[in-house]
Amino acid sequence: MEQNIYRAIYRVNHSGGTGSCFYLKKYGLFVTNYHVVEGFRSVAVQDNDRNAYLARVVLVNPAVDIALLMAEGDFSALPEIILPETGEVNIGERIHVAGYPFGMPFTVTEGTVSSPRQLMDDTYYIQTDAAVNPGNSGGPMLNERNELVAVTVSKFTEADNMGFGIPVAQVKAILENIGDLDTGRFNLQCDSCDGFIFEEEEYCPSCGNKLPENAFKERALTDLAVFCEEAIADMGINPVLARVGQEAWKFHKGSSEIRLFVYQRNYLFCTSPINVLPRKDLEPILTYLVSEDMRPYKLGIKGNQIYIAYRIHISDVFSDYADEVKKNITQLAFKADKLDDYLAETFGCEFSEYAKKEVI
Repeated sequence: MEQNIYRAIYRVNHSGGTGSCFYLKKYGLFVTNYHVVEGFRSVAVQDNDRNAYLARVVLVNPAVDIALLMAEGDFSALPEIILPETGEVNIGERIHVAGYPFGMPFTVTEGTVSSPRQLMDDTYYIQTDAAVNPGNSGGPMLNERNELVAVTVSKFTEADNMGFGIPVAQVKAILENIGDLDTGRFNLQCDSCDGFIFEEEEYCPSCGNKLPENAFKERALTDLAVFCEEAIADMGINPVLARVGQEAWKFHKGSSEIRLFVYQRNYLFCTSPINVLPRKDLEPILTYLVSEDMRPYKLGIKGNQIYIAYRIHISDVFSDYADEVKKNITQLAFKADKLDDYLAETFGCEFSEYAKKEVI
């Protein structure tokens, strides 16, 4: 199977977690599951080189569990994922499930079609024995001709070797009706008449069908998340592009990867894996690490990885020290971006595997 096709498969990041999506060049849109982006109007789509792009949710169809995203960026160089005429599959046919399970780097699992029409909750799915895990949702299931046969949707947590996908025919049915779609705003597609609704309604204005509850409701950030995103914005980073889960952020400032997260519900950590120890002549760098006063930050080592970190109790975020805490979080990113260069030039420390190579 050509590896090139996998370049069109991205990760979806937001404050609720992560999922997968894929780009359809013909339509200029990313496809994912509705449940992956439920409650969000803006998310980030991220390639396997950790480049993130702002994306707007332009269409959701909760009944089919499909959502369409329009991202800011040039994706013209991505390969074409083909939508076959029928998308029919047979029992025993080889199938590939591609995506980002558990928010990990890109993976592909291979299996066979267990059932081409598995009926569950009044809906037919393609069932496969390929490994499917949380985070795969929204990614593609591809046959050996690189054609899309389904959108990965779920897995029974009580059983192994059971993954499910929304047949490509249902995706094509949605795409065939988007000619009048206003991609400049959020739209809900009525499952009865296929009409687009862009304002919150209880019933479809065209056919009177009862619309899904809370489809227009957006998830609100916690007060802590608002505080952290203000600090991230002060770094010159769009916070939406940094979100990787509930009160968790990961992004690059220059070459350094910055991680901001809550630990044990009591502490807020801001840390960066800046460099790795050199293979020899360790005394100078170890002396520096234990003697250099970096307050309010600390330098540390785990294995051969050097970190700079800042830890505060969450109560300080809502105290008289809040402005100082926010400033310290912001400044850690700038400090890390300079420190990794210094350690490399002065002590021969290699850059971290998490560093953004093109910025080094």
